[in-house]
Parts: sequence; C-alpha cells; structure tokens
Amino acid sequence: MAKRERKVVVIGAGSVGTSYIYALLQTGMAEEVALIDLDRGRVEGEVMDLSHGLQFIPPVRIKAGEYEDCADASMIVVTAGAKQAPGQSRADLIRTNAKIVTAICDQISRYPSEAILVMVTNPVDTLTQVALERLGWPRQRVIGSGTVLDTARFKFMLSRHCGIDARNVHAYIIGEHGDSEVAAWSLSHVAGIPIGDYCKICGVCDSSRYRKQIAEQVRDSAYHIIDYKGSTYYGIGLSLVRISGAILRNENSVLTVSTLLQGEYGIHGICLSVPCIVGDHGVVRIIDAQLASDEQEALTHSAQAIGKTLATVRQAPTPIA
Repeated sequence: MAKRERKVVVIGAGSVGTSYIYALLQTGMAEEVALIDLDRGRVEGEVMDLSHGLQFIPPVRIKAGEYEDCADASMIVVTAGAKQAPGQSRADLIRTNAKIVTAICDQISRYPSEAILVMVTNPVDTLTQVALERLGWPRQRVIGSGTVLDTARFKFMLSRHCGIDARNVHAYIIGEHGDSEVAAWSLSHVAGIPIGDYCKICGVCDSSRYRKQIAEQVRDSAYHIIDYKGSTYYGIGLSLVRISGAILRNENSVLTVSTLLQGEYGIHGICLSVPCIVGDHGVVRIIDAQLASDEQEALTHSAQAIGKTLATVRQAPTPIA
C-alpha cells in the first residue's frame, strides 16, 4: 500500500510524545499526525488540547489514531514505555520496555507499511534492535533517536565554552545513548578548523582538562535533569523534529541516529549511533569515518556494553523474538 505523504504516527502519549507533536505541528512538515496510546482518554484529551491551537499554526490534521494508521504513514515514532526514575540507569528499564516495544511491533506488523520507524524509548539502542528484529524490516528503515540529542548537548557546551554560536560548531557524540557514549573529538570542528587546532589559536584554556569535563557534562545531563524535574522531554522532542525534517523533507542530513552496524567501524550486529546520512528512506548511508585510536577503542567498548544489555533481553523469561 502506498504511504500517504508526510503522515506521522506517534505511539505514546506521555511527555516525550506530546512534546514532540507540539513542536512538530508548528513546523508545517506533517500533513497528518495520529497519536496512539493504551490510555485512550489521555489521547483524546491531548488531541483536543492541541486541536484548539490549530488556527495558529500551518494546516495539519491531528487525530486519536489506531494501529491501522501505520499502513500509510511516512514515519512511526515510538515513545511509549516506562520512564526513567531518579537514580535509575537506562539499562534498568530494559526488561519492561522490551516487552512494551515487542507488543507495539506486533501491532504494527498487522498492517503492511513502508514507513520509517524511529525508536525513542530507552534504552534506545537496544530497543531499536528489538524492534528491527521483531519487525523484520530492512535496517535502514528502523532507526533510533540515538545520540542526536547528546550531540546537540555536546555542541551547545562546546559553543558556550568557546564563546561561539553552536551553529558554527560541528561535533558528534557516538556509540550508546547512555553511560558508554563517546565524544568524537577527532571529528569535531569550529569554522572548519579541527578543534585541537582551534584550541591552539584560541589559547584561553587547558584543552585536555576541558575535554574531560565537557564529555562528562554531556553524558550526565539527563541524570541531572531527571533529578531536578523528574524526566526529560523538551530536548528530545526538538531533536525528533530535526530527525523528522530529514525524513519528511528528504534532506539527506548527517545525524547520529542509532542504526544496525554490519561491519562499519569494525562492529557487527549491534545498533548504536554513528554519523549517518538520513533521508526519506531512513539511513541512506552510514559514514564510516576514521576515528582516533582511543575513540575507536571506546566505541568498541560501547558496542560491547549494548551487546550485554541485549543479551539480558534475549535471556528474559518471556522471549521477545
């Protein structure tokens, strides 16, 4: 069945899903948005609330959806799942959320679809792989939000540290969206100048000290936000809009989405984040960049950490695949 142009299905009516929809509606990128959740009353309330503001934004249809809406969707965005509690690691969420994601994929599979599925539920890398294996779709069509938000945090902190507009900083966080993520300093540039060379020109600080500090701040950002306000949703909602633009507008943007590696970076059979070209077919190409040796080692370690989490899912009492 042909997919309808620019239709987005969001599964999960919690803070992340609704923050994403709120931001998406204001861009004019989607022609139709369907929201799905087990709590039908919550869905009806969210749709009603959002609908009352439709006169202030570009034309769009929004409705309380059903899984049959996936059949002609351009994108399916999965945000449903148990949220991370204060002090809880992302890995602790895996068993509950793997069961939720498996049930969602089984519902999606009832309706043949050519959509791009974007996994957001944490731990996102492992659950992207759970969804990929359960759906049996090509790897380019099942991606995770990955480290797109972590990368934005990285660029923000670098820009603040250097006193430069974040739009002139190009840098990436790769690997796991979690504790083993890797700051790819070797791929970081300011105004086209490698960050190490820029630091020599700037000469304001001890670059070796600030690198460790910034990487730790990026890694721990979510934990701090959760401690302060209970959960994160605005940042991830906006990063999902960025991913949506790449897909719905076929922008061929370079984004650090989570995708299945099959030999790239020397890693086989694990979903994690590396720079990818993203368009209307999902991951158009994985950019297999040359990393510094310590970064490559850290990325391999990150893949191993994700592999261990994935193994616990596969050993769960209730099989997911």
